[in-house]
Amino acid sequence: MVINVYERYYKADAVFSGIRRHGALVMLISDSEAGNITYKAAVTFFPHTDAEDFAVSYDAYFEEVLYSSKGRRSRKREAAYLEQLPEIIDRIAEENNAAVFWDEPLREERRG
Repeated sequence: MVINVYERYYKADAVFSGIRRHGALVMLISDSEAGNITYKAAVTFFPHTDAEDFAVSYDAYFEEVLYSSKGRRSRKREAAYLEQLPEIIDRIAEENNAAVFWDEPLREERRG
């Protein structure tokens, strides 16, 4: 079962496929199946051309596996990954010539 442990939209700056992206969806994802758990940090950059535009683009999606092993969800592990999430996403963004503006959220956070 895939669960977005955390997700929040932020202002961002990037260009992918020749299109300027002004928004980013940042996620901490857990995926559990058959007694195994995987945690991923993920970000997708989208155009956000106006205040109502939250159409996510899949051509600018990046993720990094943080943990994968036998087990189940752990609130303690999730809390640790949430603390590290900005640093991880910043590294992923920088590797792709993009930036997430953490002090400019576009919506409230959602937890799963």
